[in-house]
Amino acid sequence: MSGVAISVLMSCYNSEKTVQKSIESIISQSFQDYELIIIDDGSNDGTEEILNKYEKEEKIKIFTNKKNIGLTKSLNTLIKISKGKYIARQDADDISLPQRFEKQIDYMKKHDTNIVTARSKIIGENRIIPAFSYYLPNKVVVRYKNPFIHGTLMIEKSLLVKSGGYDENFYYSQDYKLFYDLVKQGYKIPIIKEVLYELNMKNNISSKFSNQQRYYSQCVRKNLSPSKLID
Repeated sequence: MSGVAISVLMSCYNSEKTVQKSIESIISQSFQDYELIIIDDGSNDGTEEILNKYEKEEKIKIFTNKKNIGLTKSLNTLIKISKGKYIARQDADDISLPQRFEKQIDYMKKHDTNIVTARSKIIGENRIIPAFSYYLPNKVVVRYKNPFIHGTLMIEKSLLVKSGGYDENFYYSQDYKLFYDLVKQGYKIPIIKEVLYELNMKNNISSKFSNQQRYYSQCVRKNLSPSKLID
């Protein structure tokens, strides 16, 4: 596979219960000019066996980290491997709705932008996020919290590379750091009002490591480099 429109980046760690549905949501996209690049980040459950089912899929490339290195470094590795004009994120426990890529590409062309996100529905709940904060200026909200759903990100690769990719000092909240820096640099990050993604909020990184997330988020807001990991 040479050049493609979209490189979809997915990092998995012990995702045996969710990764197949997540992959299938990409395979089912109405927009088919993509590659899905997956890293198994040192899983010790059945993730590898599930990924092996997709080895012969032309659009899917699978890599394995010998040990767990975390989401931030894994994403930067995937960026280097990617061949798409655009980078799209997809978490291994979330679902992209069938027209997500098509609508995001159309939005970027129509509005002449090189970055876009979208709203999401929380899996198992009747709740859409961002909710109230969607109606406020992102450049204001981002000072207090991350107003963007990382898994919905689509960004021109050249912009992501120019911005330095993900800051590897941020083992957690790497998405908030990226968005914060982009907004600070003057980039506008649109949020499509329509729900294009289903987000898992149970037993995910944010819920399992809430203290660490809180610490790293504070570092983002205060423009500080994390001094240490919190156990």
